[in-house]
Amino acid sequence: MREITYADAIREAMSEEMRRDENIIFMGEDIGLYGGAFGVSRGMFEEFGEERVLDTPITEMAITGAAAGAAMTGLRPIAELMFSDFMTLAMDQLVNQAAKTRFQFGGQASVPMVLRAPGGSGTGAAEQHSQSLEAWVCHAPGLKVVIPSTPYDAKGLLKTAIRDNNPVVFIEQKLLYRTKGEVPEIEDDYTIPLGVADIKREGKDLTIITYGRMVQRSLEVADKYAEKGIEIEVIDIRSLVPLDKDCLIQSAKKTGKVVIVHEACQTGGFGGELSSVIVDSDAFFYLDAPVKRVGGLDVPIPYNPNLEALVVPTIDSISAAIDEIL
Repeated sequence: MREITYADAIREAMSEEMRRDENIIFMGEDIGLYGGAFGVSRGMFEEFGEERVLDTPITEMAITGAAAGAAMTGLRPIAELMFSDFMTLAMDQLVNQAAKTRFQFGGQASVPMVLRAPGGSGTGAAEQHSQSLEAWVCHAPGLKVVIPSTPYDAKGLLKTAIRDNNPVVFIEQKLLYRTKGEVPEIEDDYTIPLGVADIKREGKDLTIITYGRMVQRSLEVADKYAEKGIEIEVIDIRSLVPLDKDCLIQSAKKTGKVVIVHEACQTGGFGGELSSVIVDSDAFFYLDAPVKRVGGLDVPIPYNPNLEALVVPTIDSISAAIDEIL
């Protein structure tokens, strides 16, 4: 295995799929010669040309609508938004059109598109470029939602998303773009199915359920507790829709204690859904304590870096939740 960055893994996934299938196109703002806001698509314009790597005007609604329309007519578009915050401008095309088309036409039409969007805080980009809005799109039937936490997962899940015949929202944590991890050699083609969680660390005393950037933070917390002889299991759900409910339930039954960690605001966040999966199942009878949620504070992301770091779950806030139920 070699080590590459999360951004390189995403570029490799897109490039390999575009070489495999000439119906795949890539569109977005400044993704061509500039290589994208975070440099993820550098070199793709030179390889695939302007007919398959399309720079678009600054209009997220048009990008998403054009991708949905192109998908309905036989292409398989990958659309990139500079920041996931701008999904708000594309919601009508995404939620009312792309997500509904298969149902609206009785299965006679499909929308095989991927909407890629960097999400999350930590770059000092302030409140309109740092949100975690995954719960908004998870609430729309017809959309699949993926948030990878490692280069290995990013590449394997994105290749699966591109091959899927349904619209997939693929949210990338922007702070992870420069992180490195092991990924198979290019000739070793692999995919990861959507809806299959990954146990990033085995444990028997407590379960942390998380995704995205909070996976690494939760693993740090688990390492700290391991020094005290407490074994924490860390589950990366990876795919929010579809969700691997069985993995969560089995882990809750094994450990009897569950803490859910995510960066998005806690109120109305996806953690509430994760909690209900456990308490609505027979895992409820195995719990030794209430399920705890550790989400972001219910405030806009501040510009000040010190405040920004404190509005999302920290090592201390995750540890405090664990200590409450141990």
